[in-house]
Amino acid sequence: MPRRKDIKKVLIIGSGPIIIGQACEFDYSGTQACKALREEGYEIVLVNSNPATIMTDPGMADHTYIEPLTTESVERIIEKERPDALLPNLGGQTGLNLASSLHRAGVLKKYGVQIIGVKADAIERGEDREAFKETMRKLNIPIPRSEICHSVEEAERVAEELNYPVVIRPAYTLGGTGGGIAYNSEELRFYANRGLSASLIGQILVEEAVIGWEELELEVVRDEKNQKITVCFIENIDAMGVHTGDSFCVAPMLTVSEKLQKVMQELSYRIVEAIGVVGGTNIQFAHNPKDGRLVAIEINPRTSRSSALASKATGFPIARVSTKLAAGLTLDEIPYWRKGTLEKYEPYGDYVVVKFARWAFEKFPKAKDILGTQMKAVGEVMSIAKDFKEAFQKSIRSLEIGRYGLGFAKDFNELSLGVLKERLIFPSSERVFLMYEALRKGMSVDELYQITYIGRWFINQMKELVEFEEGLLKDSWEVLTDAKLRKAKELGFADKYLAKLFKIKEKDVRKRRHSLIGNARFEPVPVSGVENAAYYYSTYSPGEDRVAVSECRKILILGGGPNRIGQGIEFDYTCVHAAFALRDEGYESIMINCNPETVSTDYDTSNKLYFEPLTIEDVLTIYEKEKPEGVIVQFGGQTPLNIAQELQDCGVKILGTSPQSIAFAEDRELFRRKMIELGIRQTEGKTVFSLEEAVQTAEKIG
Repeated sequence: MPRRKDIKKVLIIGSGPIIIGQACEFDYSGTQACKALREEGYEIVLVNSNPATIMTDPGMADHTYIEPLTTESVERIIEKERPDALLPNLGGQTGLNLASSLHRAGVLKKYGVQIIGVKADAIERGEDREAFKETMRKLNIPIPRSEICHSVEEAERVAEELNYPVVIRPAYTLGGTGGGIAYNSEELRFYANRGLSASLIGQILVEEAVIGWEELELEVVRDEKNQKITVCFIENIDAMGVHTGDSFCVAPMLTVSEKLQKVMQELSYRIVEAIGVVGGTNIQFAHNPKDGRLVAIEINPRTSRSSALASKATGFPIARVSTKLAAGLTLDEIPYWRKGTLEKYEPYGDYVVVKFARWAFEKFPKAKDILGTQMKAVGEVMSIAKDFKEAFQKSIRSLEIGRYGLGFAKDFNELSLGVLKERLIFPSSERVFLMYEALRKGMSVDELYQITYIGRWFINQMKELVEFEEGLLKDSWEVLTDAKLRKAKELGFADKYLAKLFKIKEKDVRKRRHSLIGNARFEPVPVSGVENAAYYYSTYSPGEDRVAVSECRKILILGGGPNRIGQGIEFDYTCVHAAFALRDEGYESIMINCNPETVSTDYDTSNKLYFEPLTIEDVLTIYEKEKPEGVIVQFGGQTPLNIAQELQDCGVKILGTSPQSIAFAEDRELFRRKMIELGIRQTEGKTVFSLEEAVQTAEKIG
């Protein structure tokens, strides 16, 4: 089917401000949608309230409105612009809820606007818990025992019938907002009241808790001809009870049988066909490994955080393809690098991807570090390597929390096994680090499984890392064999982590590693749906480097890493524009970043993308391979600034603001002295290094 000729102007709804559960992944999907519609010749109207986005840039859409995302505001835009169609499933929960409100208010019918990509009743069947439950019943697809409630009293009755604990799931919400796990009637009343308030339609689902079951996700794409493909199989390593946004996960599935994957695929295809979504859909299942029971948990009939992860994990641009399908194209009209066209797509990759969440509990000392069904992560990182251990270790050093491996976390190595067991009872942001020390102190794989419900295979992988690390510590650096050092790098041990283990400098590890095995080699992740596109990842596994280097003039840009409080989408925005500016000036722009939610990690933002951690070791490896004219550090927020001086000390040419100038701005004492030297007045102050000094200084200042 060719593109639709009955549509000329399309309205895209953005996702609004960054909130937990809805971050810059929707700028990524919205930007892809604008590009895809422009390729097909459509006029684009965009509305979003967040100005710190690439999608609201002049030129991305034909008509851009930075306005509140309310029914009244969007109706005025529709009245003025008269779009033929509305594409709502790329703006997260905000876009879906707003499209649903516009439909119910009669606005779309009044102005003759069609919803494309996902129909209004499909939104209802996916987001309305009662409609979803009824759809699953008609399809004879098992779901957890549950009941719809519209009051706290109803919820109490249902919880008593199901037996505690129960899960509260509000309708039309994002990131588990308002939901939770209730273990007693007091908690039930709290979560039910909160969930009813959070729900767009005052509806909650009270559901039997399948805590401890495996949580598995599929990203599925369907077109108007009912052709369906599975883009990605995602295995959450944390069990049910931890929100998928907080759970660390892998793709492809590493411990799930092919038979079970086929069953979930067949159920997913039946679901998307019944609901009628054209484009991408995320479907979540729970699987009981003890008795084999499989139930559908929920679907997201839109691009999501998982869609962004699946896109970057596989090289399949879900938002771009979904937009093309919404415009009338079909999978057999879109190119596929392996087999001609996309209806033949199958998940492919000889690598492992690990996603790890980034939290901000350090900003809120009084907040409980306990993870549940309501998402608490503020960002995430993605790492790619040849096997799980290497990818897992790479994900830890990508987080930028001062850790370069699983050991040396706070004072966990000083805790007794009994205390570690207590700390492991509840899921937390520190759980994998606590598990590492528990394994070091002799806790068995089975005992850890009984406490955490994390699969035995994954725990065993951690145990093997612990055992290897303990083996390293039996030697001094001077007598460590070359074979052990080579194996350490293959297992993902960072130079900096090895330096801490052996109490030496990182540069000494780097020097020996460099003389023994050189740098990591690189492999491509080919992009589907476009011709001759790829991005790249490093590995120390044996093999040949498969990434060519051009002779062009080139400049390296360091991205911002994971989102966190104080460093978010605005730094991705500046990095993207830096890449565009370099391209306009005739340079080959090379991006390094590890955040799967961003536009900067889209395949076509820069000339070359390395999906890598922003550490000295990883940046130097790419710098030495590409030999650029220099590195720009000033657009990625605090992340690149923190390593700028060390990079310069290693011989890297820093372009733009020098590390010395950065130090003047970052070091408050240096800045104060410079202001005095320049005769610029500032408020009185002093840099102190103890509580006693702080009190004395405060008394002196007054």
